[in-house]
Amino acid sequence: MQALSLPYPDDLLLTSGKTPHDLEAELSFLLAAKLFEIHRLSLGKAAEFCNMPKLRFMYELGRLNIPVINLDDDQIADELRDD
Repeated sequence: MQALSLPYPDDLLLTSGKTPHDLEAELSFLLAAKLFEIHRLSLGKAAEFCNMPKLRFMYELGRLNIPVINLDDDQIADELRDD
């Protein structure tokens, strides 16, 4: 697996009031959430990316008002179509 090193300023750590580990976990989650939101990662892969159980990841997405079911208009129409 590849690793990403992301430098951040000390004042970000200070203003967040978090430990380095907690801040890095939050940043990892936010990146995973955005990648899920823009359809770059599936729900399961995004949860795995930030080392979070899938249900907790779903809950945290809800707190950010990011829909867990992420369908475009055509997919919604297909789901609603009577077969």
